[in-house]
Amino acid sequence: MHFKDSLNLLKKITFRKATNAFLLWWSYHLSKHSRQANIKGKPISISIEPTTSCNLRCPECPSGLRSFTRPVGMLKPDAFEKMLAQLKDHLIYMLFYFQGEPYVNKNFLELVKIASKHKIYTATSTNAHFLDDETAKKTVESGLDRLIISIDGASQETYESYRIGGKLDKVLEGTQNVMKWKKTLKSSTPHVIFQFLVVKPNEQDIPAIYELANKLGVDEVKLKTAQIYDYKNGSPLIPDNPKYSRYKKMTDGLYAIKNKLLNQCWKMWHSCVITWDGRVVPCCFDKDAQHQLGNLNQEKFEDVWNGKAYQSFRNKLLKSRSEIDICTNCTEGTKVWTDA
Repeated sequence: MHFKDSLNLLKKITFRKATNAFLLWWSYHLSKHSRQANIKGKPISISIEPTTSCNLRCPECPSGLRSFTRPVGMLKPDAFEKMLAQLKDHLIYMLFYFQGEPYVNKNFLELVKIASKHKIYTATSTNAHFLDDETAKKTVESGLDRLIISIDGASQETYESYRIGGKLDKVLEGTQNVMKWKKTLKSSTPHVIFQFLVVKPNEQDIPAIYELANKLGVDEVKLKTAQIYDYKNGSPLIPDNPKYSRYKKMTDGLYAIKNKLLNQCWKMWHSCVITWDGRVVPCCFDKDAQHQLGNLNQEKFEDVWNGKAYQSFRNKLLKSRSEIDICTNCTEGTKVWTDA
């Protein structure tokens, strides 16, 4: 994080939230050593799914492939307020993203406003195709703290090789609109990040992305390694430069994930994901919500968080993480974000 952004996040932390965070940290380390799940406190970070719908057709993405087996839909403000009532007192960070393009949900910025009123650091990730002048102004006015803009190419040809159906000009125009309104409204937020998902067709564009960001006044550039579903036999998306790949080529010619799959995961103690229809799932790798641990339409969040299903999942992870399918392609414990 940059200094101003870090300071903004720190301002969201109350004594109650800090105490809760310490309890989570303490119970996590106790659990690691005892190999028995012990949870004290409530999550400090939540990913909320505004929608499963998306305007693009990116490969390696369930939204882009239209491959969900779970229902698709939009999170409504009244449902969100009911969720937030159970979460607001201990939450520090809220990411309005799981699957789909958040701005497809017409109520998205209203959701951000609701969360911002409760001193929660709010963030989202977008392909920036909906950031026309009016929406950009409303975005700045909403109180959104962080805006991650996916820009996976410095030319239209490179960009559309992964962001199928996308227009780079729209991304740049949307970025310019947000930066203009930040200046006009004299707002320090949102902290704007260019997120560059490094794949083989675009890795040569990395220097150009930094130049573009500097030209537009973007606050930060982050490079992200790509998750490949079927990586064992290689993929045309795996970068040539191993620095930007989650996978390494073995002596037998097959590929394996770089990091060691340790029987531990901090995410299971400090965060979780809530889908648009109230399903509670363990993390962002469970894209189709196959490991549903509860549903806020039928249960209270506290009952789900401390319930048998969640504790069973945590215990299984502490004993043999390799037996959990969503963990086998996970980079938790390695540096996913990187700078060029």
